[in-house]
Amino acid sequence: MSFTTPPRPVDVTALFPQLAPLARTATRLHPRPGSPTVSDSSVGGPLLWPADEPWPYCDEPHDRRVAPVVHSPDDIRLHRRVCAASAERLHLDPEAPRWTPEERETLERIGAGRPWFDGPIPLLPVAQLYARDVPFPCPPDADLLQVLWCPFDHAMAHPRTALLWRSSATVTDVLDAPPEPPVIQLGHYLPEPCLLSPEQVTDFPNPMELGKELRDQVDDMSRWESVDPVLYSSYAEDPQELYFTNLCHAPGWKTGGWTRWGLTDPVDRSCPECGTEAVPLLTIASSEWDSVGVTWIAEEEGTAPAPPPLGARDGNFTLIDIVGGYDLQLHVCPADPSHPHIELVQ
Repeated sequence: MSFTTPPRPVDVTALFPQLAPLARTATRLHPRPGSPTVSDSSVGGPLLWPADEPWPYCDEPHDRRVAPVVHSPDDIRLHRRVCAASAERLHLDPEAPRWTPEERETLERIGAGRPWFDGPIPLLPVAQLYARDVPFPCPPDADLLQVLWCPFDHAMAHPRTALLWRSSATVTDVLDAPPEPPVIQLGHYLPEPCLLSPEQVTDFPNPMELGKELRDQVDDMSRWESVDPVLYSSYAEDPQELYFTNLCHAPGWKTGGWTRWGLTDPVDRSCPECGTEAVPLLTIASSEWDSVGVTWIAEEEGTAPAPPPLGARDGNFTLIDIVGGYDLQLHVCPADPSHPHIELVQ
């Protein structure tokens, strides 16, 4: 099904006309659990990968001190199914046992972990985007973006990503069974397979990226007098927070738009190869909404969204978690997207 972002509670360009020229189009992806194929745009689904092309591996060392217990991908999938079965049983009968003896035995076995593995790690598919479904900057001879990562932390406390661009028409013989990592550092580095429901929305800059004059206007409480007091009351001490949380840019998985700062102040995003300012390509999100940004919940979710499958919360249907709830934002060079990309956690 398709998903629709509700209209913003305030027409921010009517309050601040200087914002209008700063508007950018973003595409919310709205990933939802499904059974994608290699022909689909997806998160965590199979990739359209040529059978004669080597699968990428990470051959850098991985620190067992930050991952004393590791699990296989199949163990993680089984753990999710057991937890989902338990949640469904308790939903139907609150007096039912949380775990059956078989489930408890399975969870104990999984909890013990797997032996450490010191060899090269096959990269995990994270996302596949066809240009026919999702607009994004890409080289002129490509219509397909594939994102993979190593499911271990490296210099930063998040997986290291790899981007591959290709022309889908050139792939005629598809790899049937790509290799999987024998072990993964954290279960939330294994994305749950999801289909996408792309929707274009309008993004505006983070308050920290506004010029001083416009930023001062956003901070001026008198500018917000026409806003519904029910919405405004929660932000009466900080109107800039109202703008940041509900008006400037959509949360969740998306392409394009503006960078979603929050963990740090804005930093330089110059292309490492040519110096051109990089632009947002893909936001890999830990959730599609949060407790203070409920105005972003898709209309089709209803006012009280049903518990999502597999125990996800706040619209985290992919079951990915970046550094305890943040986003991993990939930026690329608009002059040549094949240049090395930039990773930002915000």
